[in-house]
Amino acid sequence: MSELSIRPATERDIPLILRFIRELAEYEKLAQEVAATEALLRAALFGEHPAAEALIGSVDGEPAGYALFFPNFSTFLGRPGLHLEDLYVCPEHRGKGLGLALLRRVAAIAVERDCARLEWSVLDWNEPAIGFYRELGAVPLHDWMVFRLSGEAIRLLAERR
Repeated sequence: MSELSIRPATERDIPLILRFIRELAEYEKLAQEVAATEALLRAALFGEHPAAEALIGSVDGEPAGYALFFPNFSTFLGRPGLHLEDLYVCPEHRGKGLGLALLRRVAAIAVERDCARLEWSVLDWNEPAIGFYRELGAVPLHDWMVFRLSGEAIRLLAERR
């Protein structure tokens, strides 16, 4: 049986996190969308106002995956929540329990912080992930659609009169 470990990411992990982001994007067929750099990640994760947190998961001492999450808030519940942005395990380490261990640690952080919700998105074609999440008791929110503004669209809205 493999030895699994989870630890908070440190600034020294920035190159590793960027590598994992690129591998995840490749898996999701979105590699062309990765604009992250080490400098951007350093500022976002370890700068003056960190926007997100990351955990590094290892199998037998070898970094093998990560989880990246950030706070959100439910006005209906009047309580904070967490949004899991990325959960990734290298292909050669899948099936060893690391994904579950990472998700359990994020859930434990949510409990420690008295969060009402832990939410994430999954691509509709990613059947292995969907099955994994359903086994954990997660439910898809069929009544909700995700909307996004990015790049120039954000600026145009900000300047709209």
